[in-house]
Amino acid sequence: MIIGRLKGEVAAVGLDHVLIDVNGVGYVALAGTRLLARLQTGDTITAHVETRVTESSITLFAFASDEERAWFVRLQDVPGVAGKSALAILDGLSPADIMDAIALGDAGAFTRAKGIGKKLGERIITELSGKAPPMGRFGKFEVAAVAGLASAPAPGGTGPRAEAISALTNLGYTPAEASRAVAAAAKDGADEVGALVKGALKELAR
Repeated sequence: MIIGRLKGEVAAVGLDHVLIDVNGVGYVALAGTRLLARLQTGDTITAHVETRVTESSITLFAFASDEERAWFVRLQDVPGVAGKSALAILDGLSPADIMDAIALGDAGAFTRAKGIGKKLGERIITELSGKAPPMGRFGKFEVAAVAGLASAPAPGGTGPRAEAISALTNLGYTPAEASRAVAAAAKDGADEVGALVKGALKELAR
């Protein structure tokens, strides 16, 4: 059985994991420090979960948003990036930061994560450059409710950026060109679809 989401009470918080009580059954899920720092015993949590099954074990990874979970999976498409390395990257970079680093070829952004060296950072850029951002399980990203904070925005939500990239690719630009231009426009302060597209077109015209 593959677990995709857990809703229950936080029974305990460890250094690298959370114990979630769901109707009397305790589920241990590995999690990044950013999520763990938000949790306290007794909190209600709805966590997005990635399940990894091997011959000897079943491991759960918990995330505050489906977007983070999707990037966790995408990062492991890169040779040398395992589960803990992907968690470390997501601890230091939001999904939007990851997109920007890939689009701008900034391998150094990844080396700030524990266990990610220069060569692996460069490999991440090479392997993921030009690829579309990952999608949620059902084609739509969701934010998990943590301790009643259901309205909290997804960390680094990339909806407007994804729409801007899509609009540019529809105009004939490659995903790599669109991603790089949108990342540059975002760094200039644009955060809405229209402003991102306008700024990106200026970048592409240079």
